[in-house]
Amino acid sequence: MRRPNMTTLAKEAGVGLSTVDRVLNGRADVRAETASRVLEAAERIGFYATPLLRQRLKTDVPQKTFAFLLQQKTTAFYELLGTALREAVESSPSIRGKAIVEFMDDLTPGAVAETLRRVGRGADGVAIVAADHPSVTSAIDELAARHIPVIAMISDLTAPSRSGYVGLDNRKVGRTAGWLLANMINAPSSVAIFVGSHRYLCQEACEIGFRAFLRENAPHLHLLEPVATFESDQYAFEATLDLVKKHESVKGVYVAGGGIGGVMAAMKELEADKRPQVIGHDLTQATSAGLVSGALKAVLSHPIKEIAKETVETLIARTSAALDAPGITHRILPMQIFTPESV
Repeated sequence: MRRPNMTTLAKEAGVGLSTVDRVLNGRADVRAETASRVLEAAERIGFYATPLLRQRLKTDVPQKTFAFLLQQKTTAFYELLGTALREAVESSPSIRGKAIVEFMDDLTPGAVAETLRRVGRGADGVAIVAADHPSVTSAIDELAARHIPVIAMISDLTAPSRSGYVGLDNRKVGRTAGWLLANMINAPSSVAIFVGSHRYLCQEACEIGFRAFLRENAPHLHLLEPVATFESDQYAFEATLDLVKKHESVKGVYVAGGGIGGVMAAMKELEADKRPQVIGHDLTQATSAGLVSGALKAVLSHPIKEIAKETVETLIARTSAALDAPGITHRILPMQIFTPESV
């Protein structure tokens, strides 16, 4: 089917082609009701420039620039999240929004803090995924002093001056991973948890929940010391092979941080009877393929579009509130659970 073009839109809206052109280019000589009719028609037929039309019609709402600082773009999850955040800003009816999405290759605390300060100079509000560190806290404090709210996404932060957190209840995520492995593994065995960094509070909470569930409900499973992947597929690949070599009793692995690609690659290197049951995070093209192939048994995922929508709505609310508005906004969303039979 051909993509609807301007001619198709004009016909659907019952207006001339020149009228559609004027609406798209934001010219003031189009009546509001006519412009609204064009937008409604565009939404019905899936016109490619519908987000632009929405922006053109937002003449009585404030203009906002929101910056989003994400982890490396090479991580598929963050590329998907970046796209969803842009769409959430552009489609919000409450603002004429501009989204600045920046992927951080250097994740050292000092570099993250400097990036936060830099983007904060040109934004009304900022949302960030970062490891918790005093340097990051200091940068958040500086922005808060200038009345620029900072929202933690995916992983909460301890900065008292942060304006909110949007993400999952990560203890519940960890407990769910524990429940899954406990029901997959019946015999006395060892299990392991992989974390990208001990400074990500989301991963720390996942580990706490995972450990607590096993202690309370799965005495037949012995949890080994956490394995750090440093958010690297290569580290995770080598760590998986090394783990199985050193601990023949390992029957389950919960990947609570980065490196799932490396773990899946390691599964291909292992003989079938030595492959542990693997639980991972976040549904992407790669993890979906891992479920289908059997490399993964389950994926506990963030609802990306909902995370983006809630983050943008929180930023809008915080930038519209009084400067001395108290409290931290917490928006906890339910996780999604995927198995080989549900993808």
